[in-house]
Amino acid sequence: MEFVDEKVLPARLSREIVLEQFKKIRSFTHYLVEPLEIEDFVIQSMENASPAKWHLAHTSWFFETFVLGKYQPGFETLHPQYAYFFNSYYLQTGVPFTRADRGLLSRPTVKDVFQYREYVNEQMIAFIENTDEATWCEASVVVEIGNHHEQQHQELILTDLKYLFAQNPLLPVYRETEITGSDNFDAFNWIPFEESIVEIGSKGDEFTYDNEHPHHRTFVQNYELADRLVTNSEYLEFMNDGGYERSEFWLDEGWSTVQKEKWHAPLYWFKRDGEWYNFTLSGARRVHPNEPVTHISYFEADAFARWKGVRLPTEQEWEHASNQVQIKGNFVDEDHFHPVVLATHTKGLKQMFGDVWEWTMSSYSPYPNYKPLPGALGEYNGKFMANQYVLRGGSCATSLSHIRSTYRNFFHANARWQFSGIRLAR
Repeated sequence: MEFVDEKVLPARLSREIVLEQFKKIRSFTHYLVEPLEIEDFVIQSMENASPAKWHLAHTSWFFETFVLGKYQPGFETLHPQYAYFFNSYYLQTGVPFTRADRGLLSRPTVKDVFQYREYVNEQMIAFIENTDEATWCEASVVVEIGNHHEQQHQELILTDLKYLFAQNPLLPVYRETEITGSDNFDAFNWIPFEESIVEIGSKGDEFTYDNEHPHHRTFVQNYELADRLVTNSEYLEFMNDGGYERSEFWLDEGWSTVQKEKWHAPLYWFKRDGEWYNFTLSGARRVHPNEPVTHISYFEADAFARWKGVRLPTEQEWEHASNQVQIKGNFVDEDHFHPVVLATHTKGLKQMFGDVWEWTMSSYSPYPNYKPLPGALGEYNGKFMANQYVLRGGSCATSLSHIRSTYRNFFHANARWQFSGIRLAR
């Protein structure tokens, strides 16, 4: 995510490619909200989640603020107060509306928001097609950021809707999907990696966020990674062994959180007639033993690893290992909206990408010589580099075109509403 000179504008930033991505991504957002009733768009279920209506508007505000308002002469906003309502946390662009109160905004209406999206779409398409070459050379980078920014909010639309629907005793179905499972099950295999000086971070030859820079060298000691993700049945063993009642496995803050929040299972798990069920975007169903366990906090992932006598990987170990496998897996493009059972039992690393975001034991902090983008876009990643942990690999709610081995996601240690899971290391 670096600004470029006209002489070295990469092919991916051609008008044709960027416009195609813009149209495809904006259309996919509408696909994701097609199953919703009008009431589903407006409710905010918790402070960390936003109404679907807000996501639709905020992603349009991003293009309006950082592209049209800056690079399009004479641009006029559809409504001057939208900049207040639909800003998220960019303080250099103005004071945003209180995050926790987004669910109180019955106006502008859902209809208004879709009209706003259409207005921004028309303005953006005209801008991409017609702006002069010098302007496009500078603005193309920002449009590309906006495309990937919308893909992030597509993921949030799904995770936020899942949390919302889970609060409803009717346990609504978002989309009916056929989820198949396998009874085949292999024990962990451990994939060894020798100590070495490794290179991580982006080399700058594809789209990346500024927190993936700069490319640099770091040392990793001998380590091993589990060849696959931790499954529901393995996590159930931890639960049945008193995992949530035994303080010796937990970090102090994690144990306090377990006591305060009364955690006793992953988020969305509940018992019915003595059997464990979990709520999915396809409704409630029995917990499948061989699916990757998901909706796990860092505290739970760390406690499980300690119970197994091992640990979580560092993000440096994870990235070094992931560079040896192809980026493929169960992404949102597959329309499962849930982790799936491992289909193949080949040798080597599996499920490195897709299914669930994998917690690492690495704190979210800047790489050596990290420099945020100038201006308000510099608030995108850098100012959150405290008290959070890094996750890697993407999930079943992530787009395949959005993920890469250098991608650094980050959340607080108690976060569970994302599709997050566990890979072990030692």
